Amino acid sequence: MATSIPFDPYDYAFHEDPYPTYARLRAEAPVYRNAAMDFWALSRHRDVRAALRDSARLSNSWGVSLDPTAYGPEAHRSMSFLAMDDPKHARIRKLVSKGFTPRRLNDLTARITELTRRHWDRCLQLEEFDYIRDFAGLLPMDVVSEMLGVPAADRAHLRTQSDLLLHREEGVLDVPPGAITAYLELTRYYQDLLDGRRKNPGDDLVSVLIEAEIDDDEAGPTRLTNGEIIGFLILMVVAGNETTTKLLGNAMYWGSRFPDELAKPLAHPSAVPDWTEETLRYDNSTQMLVRRVLTDVDYGEYTIPAGDRVLLLLGSANRDDAVFADAAEYRIGRDSAQTLLSFGLGVHFCLGAHLARMEANIGLTAIAGSISGYEIDTAAAERVHSVSVRGFARLPMTVRPR
Repeated sequence: MATSIPFDPYDYAFHEDPYPTYARLRAEAPVYRNAAMDFWALSRHRDVRAALRDSARLSNSWGVSLDPTAYGPEAHRSMSFLAMDDPKHARIRKLVSKGFTPRRLNDLTARITELTRRHWDRCLQLEEFDYIRDFAGLLPMDVVSEMLGVPAADRAHLRTQSDLLLHREEGVLDVPPGAITAYLELTRYYQDLLDGRRKNPGDDLVSVLIEAEIDDDEAGPTRLTNGEIIGFLILMVVAGNETTTKLLGNAMYWGSRFPDELAKPLAHPSAVPDWTEETLRYDNSTQMLVRRVLTDVDYGEYTIPAGDRVLLLLGSANRDDAVFADAAEYRIGRDSAQTLLSFGLGVHFCLGAHLARMEANIGLTAIAGSISGYEIDTAAAERVHSVSVRGFARLPMTVRPR
């Protein structure tokens, strides 16, 4: 537990490249303590994997964010069931999962393909464009919006609020005022949307959530409250939109940095799912999650006491050489199906994992089948600055259509 290792999750330099820090943590301080910022951190795959499964001692009930304002007993208001433990978590998850049935997701395939074609065809015509603004930032927002029945005219506004929720100002170690304002605006917007659906229900996800009902052995039939639905809709903006945008961006960025690997999906678009999976491992959108320690828990020779908080470094675990051969190499076709931690594990495994993979695979397949190559202006690329989400805010690109 060498606290001399500089590890500040808010540091802009760390956001640019966290992986050297992760490597030092795994080698020198796999159970790390930052007394000044009051957190522990686990960096090795085996410890992160065990912690993700340990929902009895490591709690989600105060949220998964390091931000002081977002960490506490009211975290569920913006993080929905992600900031709950069972049985509350299981109840909400069971209700909202009615909107993520295999049938509903499969029905989205044709629409995702159509949206992909619309946005990517425009990019091909331009040949030079900002990949995030013109494609990766549009497709997931459109998919989530169509699931919720959000009008096309409102989507740019919601995406702006979503960006503001995640952005962190340099030197500010908490939720900035812009993120608080964005949260209030999203709450207002979704309350209006919810009121409209109660008067005029449809077949969208919001209508499904309003009508979703399960039998509780003690309370009888139960439904989601307005607050529970709004919390889930806000979670959807981040988990269902921002992280997929970052996945699409990270895939193109690392493809350009490893041209021999990129040649695989460009030559054979059937290899695109392997491209998606290696990007999820190599540079995942979600880099870290917080857990609150309920009872003392031992990792190696260290005991993390009850009441403390611990960071689970997913980004580090996915680069652990003890699990992944040549982990620092971007290798499309690597089999990491049994070891990937990008979507979590256990009771909190990401509900939208299948949808995120489906969007990425459809989007990247359209790209791989339509171009012979591309170049990214890395000097002009801009990263998102967020405590937990890693990706690009701007990625200027030039493509060569086939």
